[in-house]
Amino acid sequence: MLVEAIAKSDSILPVYILDPRSFGETKYGTLKTGNIRAQFILESVLGLRNALKQIGGNLLIAEGNPEDIIPQLVQEYEITEVYHHREVAREETHVSTLVENALWKLRVNLKHFIGHTLYNKEDLPFPIKDIPDAFNLFKKKIERDSIIKPCFAAPDRINVAEVIDWGTLSSLEDLNLLPQQKDQRADFEFVGGEAEGLAHLQKVILAMQQAATTKNLILASKLSAWLAIGSLSPRKVYWEIKKMEGVPNTKAMFNHILLGLLWRDYFRFMFKKYGNTFFSPDGFGSQGLVDVANEQDNLYKWKNAQTGFAVVDAVMTELNQTGFISNIARQTAALYLINNLEVSWVLGAAYFEEKLIDYNPASNWGNWANVAGVGNDQKSKSVFDLDKNIKNLDPKGNYALTWAS
Repeated sequence: MLVEAIAKSDSILPVYILDPRSFGETKYGTLKTGNIRAQFILESVLGLRNALKQIGGNLLIAEGNPEDIIPQLVQEYEITEVYHHREVAREETHVSTLVENALWKLRVNLKHFIGHTLYNKEDLPFPIKDIPDAFNLFKKKIERDSIIKPCFAAPDRINVAEVIDWGTLSSLEDLNLLPQQKDQRADFEFVGGEAEGLAHLQKVILAMQQAATTKNLILASKLSAWLAIGSLSPRKVYWEIKKMEGVPNTKAMFNHILLGLLWRDYFRFMFKKYGNTFFSPDGFGSQGLVDVANEQDNLYKWKNAQTGFAVVDAVMTELNQTGFISNIARQTAALYLINNLEVSWVLGAAYFEEKLIDYNPASNWGNWANVAGVGNDQKSKSVFDLDKNIKNLDPKGNYALTWAS
């Protein structure tokens, strides 16, 4: 997007708009964005401004509705075209449509780019409507018949419009959020911004090299937060770890990271294919029993790590304290909420939306729908097993002890 903007114009105006709707309440009584992810977003925006300054640019920061602010900027700076990255879920695409309509009145085009996936939509071996619903089939066909494009070289110089006031970014307090106190049990700290994401990617590669000699496999790469916000591109991750291909004993880690990237692609393309069915409680099937009488009480205990079930309470404590839990921990908490507490899965998905530092709509709601048995691949209903998950997550009981609330 940036490369094309620079090629097409003498000067550009990079803009970030903090949309208050992203920080409001959902219909489920949860926040759209909790304090941990909000902090990460603010750090990422400042990181972007800093990176642009280093190549002679800057980032205009404004707060409000994009559909109001962007047309004003277009008129003020005589902008000829507006570029943005297209999203796939309804609230995000709705804002795109509002912006597009407002710009249309000014005879200015909103150009959509797609940069969130490892595989480009146009490089898929099938149109969106024919994408296989079963993940394994999707993976097989895409790996056989599609290519992963190389990354663009980052520009080393940009010319930006003359701006008197580039704006200041809100603080957490401005968003009515409190900073999260660091939990000493957390073995990792996420800091927003491309520089931090790239540094962490190099640490993952170094850990792969070390694991290759000790054969001690590390499975959680923890790259997802930077990927979710766009500070790292999946293609960058892929090509950097692919350099390790010839090193013995790194294949399992490489495959593990690649699998995570493919699941991200799969859910994004499924959202393209099916629209917003993933947000409906019945999705593509039906969850089964919901204990309506005790639902709010059970949900409260689950959110606050008070279910009395040690591993689940540990998962929820870690989530509440750090904003990050492993994939298997997510499944475990979801299975327990849906099957044992008989709470509607959408309430769990909405809570994860607030709390997860790496939240993106397609992966979160797609995964929850799958666990609830209402996903688009109805054959995957039977693959989830709480006991098996707990054995994998906490074979010796150390995890539950560490995160006992």
